[in-house]
Amino acid sequence: MTTQRWAIARFVVGVVVLAALLDFWAGWALPVVILAILLMVMGHEFGHFITAKRAGLLVSDFFVGFGPVVWSTTVGETRYGVRLLPLGGYVKVPGMTWSDTVDPALESRTYRAASYPRKVLFASAGSLMHLVMALVLAWASLTFVGLPSASHVGIASFTHFDGQRLNPAQLAGLHVGDQVLSIDGVSITDANRLVKLVHDHTGERLRIVVERHGVRRTLYAVPEDGRRLRVGGQRVATGSTPVGYLGIGLQDLIVHQSLLGAIPASVAKVTSIVGLAAKGIVHVFSPGEFSSLFHQVTNPVAATNRTAQLNRPQSIVGVVRIAVQSTSLGVGVLLEILMVMNIFVGLLNMVPMLPLDGGYVLIATYERLRSRRGRAYHADVQRLLPVVYAFSLVLLALFAATLYLDIVHPIANPFQ
Repeated sequence: MTTQRWAIARFVVGVVVLAALLDFWAGWALPVVILAILLMVMGHEFGHFITAKRAGLLVSDFFVGFGPVVWSTTVGETRYGVRLLPLGGYVKVPGMTWSDTVDPALESRTYRAASYPRKVLFASAGSLMHLVMALVLAWASLTFVGLPSASHVGIASFTHFDGQRLNPAQLAGLHVGDQVLSIDGVSITDANRLVKLVHDHTGERLRIVVERHGVRRTLYAVPEDGRRLRVGGQRVATGSTPVGYLGIGLQDLIVHQSLLGAIPASVAKVTSIVGLAAKGIVHVFSPGEFSSLFHQVTNPVAATNRTAQLNRPQSIVGVVRIAVQSTSLGVGVLLEILMVMNIFVGLLNMVPMLPLDGGYVLIATYERLRSRRGRAYHADVQRLLPVVYAFSLVLLALFAATLYLDIVHPIANPFQ
């Protein structure tokens, strides 16, 4: 136990030191994004791990990353650890195929000995965890960060007219950040309605109800004729018809959902993105996309085309860069990107081809359909190896092309 504690302590210290170095080198966003991606990988593997444990399967390894072992420790019958390349992870359960050699004493706890529902649940648990993580991120974004709402109109700024120290809105006592609830009893549900009401009531005293820091206030303002107002020497309005102005700039206010109210909104948000992500995955594996990637790899001019860059798939390097850049617009945008990332990775893993999780679901389903009462059908995975190798080459080509483009021809910051 002492050895295990020392191993854990060394690992934690190493992580803290690495995070500090990354923060010193590139700022806080990079270590936060890397940590979020590692947690996403761990969440995926934890889904496999917990379902295997609940099903009574033997879990011999729980690792994050691939390549050489950076740190590991054994607790009970499972070895936990981290490998050098944080490009994924794995949970090892004996007997994933019928050709695996397993100790007869452990056969009852192998994957191949499990029932069909348990096989499907174990294989798809990682993607289900991505869905859960996406829902949590969407809920956190809606609850704690909030989203701009076009139906919540607020005051963003004041216009200073030539020759006036205070404009009509300031004279009335309006403040930046106020939410305009109604004008003369008419509810303000969008900016256009407010603008029209003000324009149509030049010189008339308007009763304006606003909400400021949770408190409703009633104020009175008189719009001035824009034909008599100037900003920087330029007339605000022209023509023969009076046009009322208060001298305010408008904005969509940030609205926070309640803890419970955010749940259905989160489900709706994730559901809509799932459909878009599914179409995106189909596009990624289309011949046209591979042709476009090949053209960009071999043609530097095409690789720097803004439209082509924004439409091409991203490697882990590109995703990390965009996630880091998104923090310039606030935590909400970062949460949105992490949510989309979870959904995309979860769906990608369910593509019905080995070595992805969806391949194991497909094989388990095929075996179940071919089985007869009293006689279980065993699929010969060896016969699928040519297809598996071909698909793996496709994945490798996709990974190599996107990684090359993201390093040599990175996408310009889309948030500037």
